[in-house]
Amino acid sequence: MVFVLAFIIFVYINSSRPSGTWTDSLSWGRKHTKMATHSTTAGRRLSNQTIISPYLVAYPHDYYFILNESARCPSERPYLVLMVPVAPKDRASRDVIRSTWGNETTVLGKTVRLFFMLGLPGINGREQTQEEIFEESREHHDLLQSDFLDSYQNLTIKTLMILKWLSTYCSDASYALKADTDMFVNVRNLVKMLLKAPKKNYMTGIVAKHGTASRNPKSKWYLPVDVFPGNRFPPYAMGQAYAFSLDLPGKLLEAAKHVKAIYIEDAYVGLCMKHLGIRHTEPPSHSLFNLYLRYPQSRCFYSKIISVILRSREQIQEIWKNLKKPGPAC
Repeated sequence: MVFVLAFIIFVYINSSRPSGTWTDSLSWGRKHTKMATHSTTAGRRLSNQTIISPYLVAYPHDYYFILNESARCPSERPYLVLMVPVAPKDRASRDVIRSTWGNETTVLGKTVRLFFMLGLPGINGREQTQEEIFEESREHHDLLQSDFLDSYQNLTIKTLMILKWLSTYCSDASYALKADTDMFVNVRNLVKMLLKAPKKNYMTGIVAKHGTASRNPKSKWYLPVDVFPGNRFPPYAMGQAYAFSLDLPGKLLEAAKHVKAIYIEDAYVGLCMKHLGIRHTEPPSHSLFNLYLRYPQSRCFYSKIISVILRSREQIQEIWKNLKKPGPAC
C-alpha cells in the first residue's frame, strides 16, 4: 500500500508578544514510500493558515490523518478506547504506557484498545523523527498522526483531532478515556465504573467548577479579553484524564464549529459542552480521579483509584509492577 511521507518545508511562528499576531504557513512536500499497514491520505492540497492570535486556534476542518489505524475499531470492536496525546519525540513515554496500564486488552470481559495521538515534529531533526515514527507505527499499529504542528498552543487542535478520529473511525465503541502521558490509570477500576455509567451525554473526571481566565500576560494560561471576554469558564473536566461516552465526539465537533476556540483545551471542551447544554457527570467518588499527591501512597491506594498524576515514567513502572504482584493489595 502506498503511504505518504509528509514533512513541513517551512514553518514561521512569531508569538513573542502576547498581544501580537502569528502566522503558521505550512507548505507540504510529499514523497511516497511503500508501507504495508496504513491507509493513505493522498492529494493533499497546500495548506496556508493565518491565525490572528497565539491564544486563538482554528477548528480543524482541513487537518488530515497522515498516520491512521482506521480498520482497528471496526475489526476489534473495543468497549473502551484509551486515547493518549503525546509529543512526536516522546517514544519513551509511549513505550512505558504500552508496557504498563496501556497493555490491558481485556478487562472484566470488555475489550480495551490503546492509541496515541501525535502532531508533526518540530523543525529540528524533523525528517529523522518522522522516519522513526513511521517505523514505530509499523511495529505497534497504535499511532495516529495529523498534519498540525505539535505544540502546547495546538493542544486544542490535538484534542479535536482525537474527537474527530473517534467520531469517524471508532464510533461503535462505548467509551473513551483521554489521558496524558504522566498519568497512571487503573483500567480495571475505570471499566468497573463505566459498566454502571450513562451510555449517552456522559463525561466525567475531575470537574473544575470555578475556573477563571488568567489576565496575567506572564501566565502559562493567559487569555486576553478579546479572545475570551468572560471571567469564568463553565464547568470542565480537567484535561489530565477524563472519560466520555462515544456519542459525544461528534456532538462536540459540531459545537466546535460555533464556539470560538482557545488554546486551553480542557476549558474549551467545557465551552463546547455548555454550548450543547450537556452537564458533566460527577464520578461515583471524588477519590477516583487525582492530581499530584504530596506523599507516596500504598499499593492499596493505587488499587482503588482510576487515575493519578505521577512525576516520572519510572514511578509508573514501579506502581504497575507492585500492583501486579500476587496477593491482595489491601
